[in-house]
Amino acid sequence: MDDKFKAKREELAKALIMQGISDKNVLDAIRKIPRHLFVNPGDEGSAYFNIPLEIAKGQTISQPYTIAVMLQALELKKGEKVLEIGTCSGYNAVLISELVGKDGFVYTTEIVPELINISKSNIAKLGIKNIEVIETDGSQGWEKNSPYDKIIITAACPEIPKPVIGQLKPGGIVVAPVGPVFGQKMVKLTKLKKGLKEENLGEFMFVPLKGKYGY
Repeated sequence: MDDKFKAKREELAKALIMQGISDKNVLDAIRKIPRHLFVNPGDEGSAYFNIPLEIAKGQTISQPYTIAVMLQALELKKGEKVLEIGTCSGYNAVLISELVGKDGFVYTTEIVPELINISKSNIAKLGIKNIEVIETDGSQGWEKNSPYDKIIITAACPEIPKPVIGQLKPGGIVVAPVGPVFGQKMVKLTKLKKGLKEENLGEFMFVPLKGKYGY
C-alpha cells in the first residue's frame, strides 16, 4: 500500500516509540494506514511529520503523537464497538477500524457538513466497511447504537458529557481532552461497577467541541 510513503510511516512509528508509545497494535496501525490520504491536497509531503494539519472549516487532523496517546489509552481490542465523536477527515476512525478488526465496528459522528463528505470519501477510497459516519451533534453521543465498549472525543470539551458516559458499557473507557479552549488535559475515564476512575494523560490542545455540551 502506497510504498512511496512506507518508509515515512516507519520513521513516524519510530519517533512515536521515542516519545513513549509502546502499544504494538497502535504502532502497527500507524505503519499501515496512509495518513497522506486524509490531509488537504498539497499537504501530502507533511503528512508524516509529527504535527497537526488544518483540514477545513478551521478543523485539524491531530498530531500523530496525540492520536497515538489516545488510542493507546483506549486499550482497543478486536471485536469492540467504538464511538468516535469528531470524525474530521476520517484518519482516526480508520485507525480504530484497523485496531478493532472486521468483527468490530466504528460509529463516528461529525457536526460539520463539509467534513462529512471529506471523511466518507476518504474512507471509501480504502474500501473499509466497518465504519459509519453520522452527521449529528456528537456532544450528545449517539444513543441509537449504544452501549459502546470504548468512546473517544477528538475535540476539547468543558467536561465529558453525561450522555456520553451513559452510553458507555460497564468496564468501558472514554478518552477526551477536557478543559478551557486554550489548553486541555487528556482524561481517561474508566466506568467501574461503582463510580468512575479518572486518569490524567497530560496537557494537549484541541479545537473546541461544538454542540449542546460543547463550546
